[in-house]
Amino acid sequence: MTPTPRASVSDHTSRRLLARLAHAQSSGRLPSVVAGLVRDGEPAWFGSYGSTGVPAHDPLDVQYRIGSITKTMTAVLVLQLVRDGRIGLDDPASTVLGDVGYADRTLRGLLAHDAGLQSEPAGSWWERSVGVSFEELVAANDGSAAAFPAHQEFHYSNLGYALLGELAARLLGTTWWEAVRTRILDPLGMDRTSYLPEGAAAQGQSVHPYDGTLLDEPSTDNGAMAPAGQVWATIADLATYAAFLGQGHPDVLSAGELAQAFGPQSGNPHDGVTYAHGLGFQLFPGGSGTLAGHSGSMPGFLAACLVDRKRRVGGVVLANATTGYSPVQLATELLDELHRCEPTIDRPWVPTAHVPAELAGVPGVWHWGNTPFVFAMDGSELVARRNGAEAYRFAVVDGRVVGRSGYHAGEELRVVRRDDGSISHLDIATFVYTRTPYDPDAPIPGGHPGR
Repeated sequence: MTPTPRASVSDHTSRRLLARLAHAQSSGRLPSVVAGLVRDGEPAWFGSYGSTGVPAHDPLDVQYRIGSITKTMTAVLVLQLVRDGRIGLDDPASTVLGDVGYADRTLRGLLAHDAGLQSEPAGSWWERSVGVSFEELVAANDGSAAAFPAHQEFHYSNLGYALLGELAARLLGTTWWEAVRTRILDPLGMDRTSYLPEGAAAQGQSVHPYDGTLLDEPSTDNGAMAPAGQVWATIADLATYAAFLGQGHPDVLSAGELAQAFGPQSGNPHDGVTYAHGLGFQLFPGGSGTLAGHSGSMPGFLAACLVDRKRRVGGVVLANATTGYSPVQLATELLDELHRCEPTIDRPWVPTAHVPAELAGVPGVWHWGNTPFVFAMDGSELVARRNGAEAYRFAVVDGRVVGRSGYHAGEELRVVRRDDGSISHLDIATFVYTRTPYDPDAPIPGGHPGR
């Protein structure tokens, strides 16, 4: 069964997107695959290919297991607690969990997978086993099986997210799942996302590599490991989640707080610049530069949820197969196809209402040594461009001019004025900018060339 795609894109774009989806289903031998794209926070396209195994039911409302995309929800809970001052990113988990294995690692390290933990908990393969309690989990994992010293390198750890989930639950005085439901799903309106399958749900399948036959995969309650990969969702709900990751939500995390979570925290030298990890989020090269989100896999299921914040788009994929086409590759291809057919439209330029008093007289040409930069207002922010390309961006924060991006991010721009109020020079952490190259009346560190 191949329903007609639903879209706000053109018929031409929709056809090309469906062709991509059909190729993935066919070449990946996926019993079914559903996908969606969001643009500017709204659904732009949904499509499905193959049979979900739920006859006469809307494929957009069929649940699939999202696997490790669950980890991003656990991360959101932790980041909310950090935002609210309940705990710090660089506090050890033992602050809440006490003396259990690996609890001496920091929240930052656990979120970014560079705390050195073993990848999987001791015992039977947790993804295919009935889950145990947190007490049983930590009793079997005492911290002696670390793969690396803390912060030495990226090493993906499912076990670490069990610790983070329990930490969040204890601080909030509830269960991990109840916290996810009330603090993330309810505010976002994700009412078809659940702990165990509810209503129409696809059966996880394993495709025999030679016979092409299907075998049903188990679906388990993973207990204490649930924060690492338990959740079920529909493609429509996952698209809602992607919209949140792209633009934030006032009742969950703001766009600025998510931007910090998407900053690279760890990586592996063997991966080069092809992969990094933020605070709970995977980072891939693609789109306008970086795609942030997470992939997911559990027995019988594959998933991906990626956003390109600069282009204001996101892509989600769900399939009921143990192996096959890469969900991250498919989501990336769909986003690329959307951009080729219907590129993101720039936000409109709007005039600056007024130049803040702290920046009065600053807009214009300034020189760092002999290199000219054009400083100009962009709304309420000050942008410095070199050869027409944006180099730095500044904003007035509590009376201080602070770098927002580029080399001067986080640094204060000091506008040094003469007694008559005119500007002598700009000073940014010893970088002196002058109206003329090497202005002899300005303090140039190291002196003036030729003198």
